[in-house]
Amino acid sequence: MKDPNNTRNTAPRRGSPLWIYFVVVILLGIAACGTAFAGLTGADLDALARQPVFWILGCFIVFGELRPIITPGSTENNGATTSTTFAFAALLYAGLPVAATLQVVAVITAGIFRGRTPHRIAFNAAQYTLSLAAAQLVLALAGDMATPTRLWVPDGGDLPLIALAGTVYFCANDTLVGSAIALHERVPLLKALRWDLAYQVLVHLALLGLAPLMVVAMDRSAVFVPLIVLPFIAVYLNASVSVRREHQALHDVLTGLPNRKLLTVRTEEALAEASGADKRPGRFGRAGARARRGAPAAAAEPEHRRAGLFLLDLDRFKEVNDTLGHATGDRLLQLVAHRLTHSVRPGDLVARLGGDEFAVLLPTVRDEAAAREVAARLRAALSEPVRLDGMSFDLEGSVGIALFPDHAQDFELLLQRADVAMYNAKEGRTGVEVYSPGKDRNSPDRLSVLGDLRRAIDRSELELFYQPKISLRDDQLVGMEALLRWRHPDKGLLEPAAFLSIAEQTYLMRSITHYVVEAALAQTAAWWREDLAVQVAVNASGRDLLDTGLAEMIEEGLLARGLPAAALQLEITERILMNEPAYASETVRALAELGIPLSLDDFGTGYSSLVRLKRLPVEEIKIDSSFVRRLTGSSDDAVIIRSIVDLVRTLGLRSVAEGVEDPQTARALREMGCDAAQGWHFGRPMDAATATDWLRRRMERAPEPAA
Repeated sequence: MKDPNNTRNTAPRRGSPLWIYFVVVILLGIAACGTAFAGLTGADLDALARQPVFWILGCFIVFGELRPIITPGSTENNGATTSTTFAFAALLYAGLPVAATLQVVAVITAGIFRGRTPHRIAFNAAQYTLSLAAAQLVLALAGDMATPTRLWVPDGGDLPLIALAGTVYFCANDTLVGSAIALHERVPLLKALRWDLAYQVLVHLALLGLAPLMVVAMDRSAVFVPLIVLPFIAVYLNASVSVRREHQALHDVLTGLPNRKLLTVRTEEALAEASGADKRPGRFGRAGARARRGAPAAAAEPEHRRAGLFLLDLDRFKEVNDTLGHATGDRLLQLVAHRLTHSVRPGDLVARLGGDEFAVLLPTVRDEAAAREVAARLRAALSEPVRLDGMSFDLEGSVGIALFPDHAQDFELLLQRADVAMYNAKEGRTGVEVYSPGKDRNSPDRLSVLGDLRRAIDRSELELFYQPKISLRDDQLVGMEALLRWRHPDKGLLEPAAFLSIAEQTYLMRSITHYVVEAALAQTAAWWREDLAVQVAVNASGRDLLDTGLAEMIEEGLLARGLPAAALQLEITERILMNEPAYASETVRALAELGIPLSLDDFGTGYSSLVRLKRLPVEEIKIDSSFVRRLTGSSDDAVIIRSIVDLVRTLGLRSVAEGVEDPQTARALREMGCDAAQGWHFGRPMDAATATDWLRRRMERAPEPAA
């Protein structure tokens, strides 16, 4: 899976440790090649040209470099290459010059084909050459060194020697690559080697173990060689499907960047490592050493290992979508992703959270000043003019910074405080802001509620109540709206106004939405099994509509319970129409294709355009209760409601009035032609058991005349 934001092709800075390492390895590789080819004669070259098996081997080595074995969690950049088997077989059969030549040609061919930079191609060629030379040295010390004119076919007694040579090859190759990764990612060598050591050992054991069989097949007939390739093809195809699925689950489809799920995992790993560093002896630096030698402990000042989390939001991105369309906006987001990835340090992580919002994780950062430097570099990269579709854009972004452990101790709170800092940067037009408690509008009480709410989700303290929607024409039941409640252990039953606004500012909203959808579907399925077929509506926020997994979650829930798509309805507020990315999101289109009906809630409180209203796949419009409750006492509100009802009827949609609390209001709405109503006059919100009894009684009796 090629990563469009991979930074390994970026040439190291001249004089840097990575640059010095590359130069040393490449020079050693050239020296190893020169030594190997020094004893090669014209007869050897002539023997090579006449052997078709070496031409076949060369093709397979090139193919192996182009199509490495990839597994979930890895990419083509670090997957084991099947060329290992063929190159090691060539080493055993004909010696280092043949193996190195075929491997170097394959590396250069694959590097050109895959667009790798010259420094990376040269390093990979030297890395393989040195690894093969190390294995050849083991064979030479044992006296079993093949040449193109003196081929060597091992027997059973040679397997221990081959195993030793293979072990030396693996150790040399893994150390050379691991050292480069450690210098590039700025992590300790042992950590880089441990990242996928078990996988590399297992795969190389299989690849190198096949090499002696390849030698025997080559010695018997070149025709047998292609047969060994068939298992590689099967492994490659299976691994490709697996890695593609995992990549899609952990990465944003549009930009190829990690998504929120992968960001969560990597941030928690970084915080755990930073916490462990603080607990290790010696974290107090020189002052700590003096304290251990008997100096006053007060002189010791802790040197915490910090991690940083940035939230970056593009300024005025909506104008691009409105002016040039979403296709251009998507291309702009891809360009932004590329610029951000190439503006951070190796080892830092850039993720896309949705819309034009990005996150940057710094697993290690010295202090607040260093974090500000990185943020300034990100904004500078964005500020370079962009030219798309014949137009030039000047991009700007606002960055919020939160540091561990200074501002928060866990991922959710760190993200929430980075979000607060980012909005402060937007409002103050400062560009970059570090989280400051003095600028946080969230009071300690609100933060306490946030912590309680996080635990409430785990403890199943959230509960759904249900309120009926009744037809004003024939008093028939139109549906039930699921309303969220929190059964707080100390404060009792809380309505959404007490906690949902806090959740919508954090990424707890995703967990809450998941619970609401699952609980509503479970209750709907239970009613349908009792022949109480009723449509249940649940509320969705703008953040939910930017979650590409929402439609998939709903589809899986419907299929698992055998429910039709029409059994569930999603209610979105009119204000979401003002958010173009949410309105035009893939989620809305996916829900429409799935057949999930949408209801536009709180209509009349926003400024939705009639064009958008007509294009949005909604089946009903809910008139906001603020107008309905004043209907009988305000002629202005009556005019507004009548206009909305007429507009909705013209568009072929159903109108539903919210907040109907008395028979006079219900009668006036019926006279205006409103289709349905919801409110205390028809039924208060009921828990699941009470709502079930209410439905049973209603289904058993004939509809009564409307009030």
